[in-house]
Amino acid sequence: MAGSGDGTAEDPWVLQTPSGGSEYQLWRDPEADPPALVCQVGSTQLRYHLSAIEDLHAMLVAHGDWMLLGNADEQKPAKDGTVEAWARSEDNPVGGWYGLRKGYRGRFANYVPPVLEHLGLAEVEHNARNNRMRAV
Repeated sequence: MAGSGDGTAEDPWVLQTPSGGSEYQLWRDPEADPPALVCQVGSTQLRYHLSAIEDLHAMLVAHGDWMLLGNADEQKPAKDGTVEAWARSEDNPVGGWYGLRKGYRGRFANYVPPVLEHLGLAEVEHNARNNRMRAV
């Protein structure tokens, strides 16, 4: 699923969740503290560490195979071995949650993988559920 935009606040990426159920906007905010990847879903704004794009790609390259996304809200546990679990792990490059907004730190695996796909860094499946991704 291709998106549009150049990833700035003025011209955000317009993307769809992996299942195709929702359209959302996402852009880079390098001036934020810390630098952020801003995700606008309707009236809700989520923020992730901007390094998530490069860090997720590097992890997928090292993983070398398909990985389940494992999308989950912050209040729900993420299934081990999924992209969502990695985005919360103390072993990832930021040492914990990539999500920056308390109460809205989850759903990393729903909103960040389509960015990597749009940038040509990953393949993402687009089934109704249990989607996976891998680096390209």
